[in-house]
Amino acid sequence: MFRFVFIFSFIALLGCEKIIEKGEAPQTPESVTLNFFEAIYNDRDVSKALPYVTPELREVLQHYHIASSVQRHVLGLSMTKVNMSIDEIDIDFFRKFTDEVTIIVKMEGLKGGRPWVDDRTLRLKKEGNKWIIVEVIPEKGRISG
Repeated sequence: MFRFVFIFSFIALLGCEKIIEKGEAPQTPESVTLNFFEAIYNDRDVSKALPYVTPELREVLQHYHIASSVQRHVLGLSMTKVNMSIDEIDIDFFRKFTDEVTIIVKMEGLKGGRPWVDDRTLRLKKEGNKWIIVEVIPEKGRISG
């Protein structure tokens, strides 16, 4: 009897592993935001950031071509060796009923060769089952453009 249960459990576990491998990891606003910033600040590859933004924002990013220009002109913060974390998100327990969120990302790294801590705010919207960045919210005291 024990052998039957063990074999059945083993086969079931192998079957679950295949399902997990085939399916995509669920996308969250946090993962989209961190992947976007990772592409711009650490990978320094604008093309890797494009899947996370709206077509309008995609045009802006493509206009600047290189990550350092996107950092400077779109995000208003040039940094290197950046560690990022979610500082705040305006979403609650009822996440599945929300289709728009604002996320603040805390960034720690080097600015002009000196240690620097700053944050940036993004607004995301759910389109179907996918989260997409719709706006980089200008920081107080910073004129966008």
